[in-house]
Amino acid sequence: TSGLMCYEFTFLLTQLQKCKSGPVDLVFLIDSSRSVRPHEFETMRKFMIDILNTLDIGLNATRVGVVQYSSQVLQLLASLDAMVKNINQIIPLAQGTMTGLAIRYVMNAAFTAEEGDRPKVPNVAVIVTDGRPQDRVAEVAAEARERGIEIYAVGVARADMTSLRAMASPPFEDHVFLVESFDLIHQFGLQFQDKLCGVDLCVESEHGCEHICESSSPGSFSCDCNKGFKLNDDKKTCSMIDYCSFGNHSCDHECASVLNGYRCRCNEGYRLLDDGKTCQDMDLCNTVEHGCEHQCVSTPGSYYCVCPEGQQLQEDGKSCGTCKSANIDLVLLINGSKSVRPQNFELVKKFVNQVVDSLDLSPHGTRVGLVQYSSRVRTEFPLNMYHTAEEIKAAVMKIEYMEKGTMTGLALKHMVENSFSEAEGARPASRNIPRIGLVFTDGRSQDDITEYAKRAKEAGITMYAVGVGKAVEDELREIASEPVEKHFYYTTDFTAISNIAENLKLNVCPEESQGEIEVKDPCACESLVEFQQATMSSLEQLTQKHILSK
Repeated sequence: TSGLMCYEFTFLLTQLQKCKSGPVDLVFLIDSSRSVRPHEFETMRKFMIDILNTLDIGLNATRVGVVQYSSQVLQLLASLDAMVKNINQIIPLAQGTMTGLAIRYVMNAAFTAEEGDRPKVPNVAVIVTDGRPQDRVAEVAAEARERGIEIYAVGVARADMTSLRAMASPPFEDHVFLVESFDLIHQFGLQFQDKLCGVDLCVESEHGCEHICESSSPGSFSCDCNKGFKLNDDKKTCSMIDYCSFGNHSCDHECASVLNGYRCRCNEGYRLLDDGKTCQDMDLCNTVEHGCEHQCVSTPGSYYCVCPEGQQLQEDGKSCGTCKSANIDLVLLINGSKSVRPQNFELVKKFVNQVVDSLDLSPHGTRVGLVQYSSRVRTEFPLNMYHTAEEIKAAVMKIEYMEKGTMTGLALKHMVENSFSEAEGARPASRNIPRIGLVFTDGRSQDDITEYAKRAKEAGITMYAVGVGKAVEDELREIASEPVEKHFYYTTDFTAISNIAENLKLNVCPEESQGEIEVKDPCACESLVEFQQATMSSLEQLTQKHILSK
């Protein structure tokens, strides 16, 4: 009746030592519809026999079955000769192309234990067709693939590529073949034999599996991981399972994943109790070398140092003193104009390094930046670039002499707008770290200095002006902070500055001010005095050696 189709099914359970192809359970599904001409069917018959002759067929190797559309089921045969004879006797019925119904038969009847299908052995189906199916194939093929059947779809001549792709297993480039005629079907046979008779890729290839390689169907493999690991998205590498991520660890502080489980850890200053989960804080002042000069105070998981009344904790967080160490933000403006001359510029750099040697330099202590100017301005290094005397001194000695003009006003503008910005490392004004600018020049400025000399002082920058040789005293006075006499210095041989430190102390320190000016922060006073004493010492050394000329 219309729509009713029978099937021919033959199984071979003999063994020939031809090709190490197994173990595989292989079924050919052959289209014998009316569109397949007799000589084309003969070509397909030869194609199957040629493949059979190359396979290692046997009870524990490859088992082969053949299903023909629209025929009857034959008995099982026990020899290759009988199998070949039976294939040669297959008579095509030349009816329709009910490929979907045939796939369902293969899935439900051929690949069953009753018909010889083995558990844990790959199931492979090869569908050969020359036309468009007359029933639906996508759903039943998908069901077959879900059951673990690997499907190769071979289309000949008029076959529909969309239908072939709907039937085949992915990737399509390995499972879909389309040849122009039945005469060329042997091309697929050669490729298929290569896949079926391929080497064990886990043994004889660079499979890339990090832990375990498992041979699956012929010519393919898959990777797996050891216990406690999971396979990554690349399907090759493995990652340890993060048991902490499951959210059921109950650790008091921190969960740490380990192989096949997890363990709890406590934050610093705590210890893990016997239950393996609860953390208890320790008295760190009694268990660590805290180094506090006066007193240690324990807190949960930490501690801090305190000082007696009237003293302050120093930058190291441990020692005590009447003031914090003398910390300043110091920016040096160095004239590199042509009149300085190269040999004197080298001496200026040595002078800078002598000052650096006497400062307490660190990220939390004194910071130093340096700007060179001539007809233009160049930041050699900002306040936050270097944090040790060695780094700064090395950078100073690498500075290249600019030559050309003397644009002191431009340099002051750059210092106010850039050098003392937080972006370049100046500490926030709220911290009351003294900001000091020192201008070192040897001649008259070629631009106006009035505006930015004023702005610098309005911005809270304590300005010092040191002039040498042809420097103009009026300009130095305009740059210097009040009282001017104690913030500017001009000399040809540096002999007139021996009283700088004492004069500065009288100017800024409350206990010495005798009511002349408002009382200032005594710690800021100490910082400024230390800086000025260092500057004086360096200049006196230069004077004694007569290393700067007019």
